[in-house]
Amino acid sequence: MRIRHAEMHDEHGAWQMIFSVVTAPEHRGNGFASRVLNAVIDDAARQGRKGLVLTCKARLIPFYSKFGFQNEGISKSVHGNVTWYQMRITF
Repeated sequence: MRIRHAEMHDEHGAWQMIFSVVTAPEHRGNGFASRVLNAVIDDAARQGRKGLVLTCKARLIPFYSKFGFQNEGISKSVHGNVTWYQMRITF
């Protein structure tokens, strides 16, 4: 299912979706993205979600894998005409 309208968002849905974790180039390597991602994972678990789902480019698969995300293969997303990979962490 492809959601095109924000009003279709289910605030109490079983899964949390992450759309972006971006660090400004001049601040990369300081652990900021890791700290944010750990906080999001902890928050979703506290809310009783089943887990988190995200899409990322191939070069970021190892980064997200460190947090327990599993690569589910190429996503159906066509955003920006690039290949996206779907990753999931289940609690």
